[in-house]
Amino acid sequence: MSDERSEQVLADRLVERVRDKYGAAALGGLSSDQPGVRAVAEAFGYSAEELAAIPAEANLGLSCGNPTATANLRAGEVVVDLGCGGGIDVLLAARKVGPRGRAIGIDMTPSMISLARRNAANAYGGIAPPWIEFHAATIDRLPLADASVDCVISNCVINLAPDKPAVFREIARVLKPGGRVALSDIALRKPLPDELARDVSAYVGCIAGAIPIEAYRQGLIEAGFADVAVIDSGADLNAYAKVENQAGCCSPSMGTDSSASGCCSGGEPVDESVHARLTDLLTRYDVNDYAVSVKVFAIRPGGSGGDS
Repeated sequence: MSDERSEQVLADRLVERVRDKYGAAALGGLSSDQPGVRAVAEAFGYSAEELAAIPAEANLGLSCGNPTATANLRAGEVVVDLGCGGGIDVLLAARKVGPRGRAIGIDMTPSMISLARRNAANAYGGIAPPWIEFHAATIDRLPLADASVDCVISNCVINLAPDKPAVFREIARVLKPGGRVALSDIALRKPLPDELARDVSAYVGCIAGAIPIEAYRQGLIEAGFADVAVIDSGADLNAYAKVENQAGCCSPSMGTDSSASGCCSGGEPVDESVHARLTDLLTRYDVNDYAVSVKVFAIRPGGSGGDS
């Protein structure tokens, strides 16, 4: 098998494991009603008012920032959330863009899309308004027209994409000239130890798939963006430990259903001792020594769009 083919097979396997992880999370019953889940969201920038304004089930405790707080969204804009999960950021964005705009969520996991649609309906008295929509797709192949979006947001998802340059190119493709990027993600301040870098559980736990801060910035520049900034948010990545048994963005719900592959199971039937591997790794390595929660801003040149 050629090196290129081997890399594609590995990438496909990683995508499937991430899909399994999110599928289990969607069915896991996590919500803002649980103090630890709420505490994670608040640690990464969500206000109590924001969390109270949306269904509790939209918050799964998997965030690493709050992109809607920095995106400067305005009424009438079209905003797209890459990896929308249970819909937390889409629902908050919808409140800002209103009925003259559109709030669009993209996720590759069918059960997560179903959860997001239920949350959108529950947020509006049982029927989701037409300016909120969700699509099942990968974030490197967006089902959106060229130059159709004012702002792209994402929350702790791009680090999970095997082909990040393809994601950056897709963002550039769908943005209008002058459109902007406001992302929350995890990036590396220095190389990971081999034990973390090569561990699949650390990949799906939002750590091993992260790229260096400078590589993140350069990737956006190469995709055609200007005014690129990748800023350390200062958030403590150990905040995930506020959810009992959670390690990184790998929640306990992702390893409790024996019919699904847990986030640390490597695609095999869930084994609690395997799930404990990421917890063990993060006990021996302080993730804050290597990785940071970042706020990412960029502009697609060519217009007079909004500022980040």
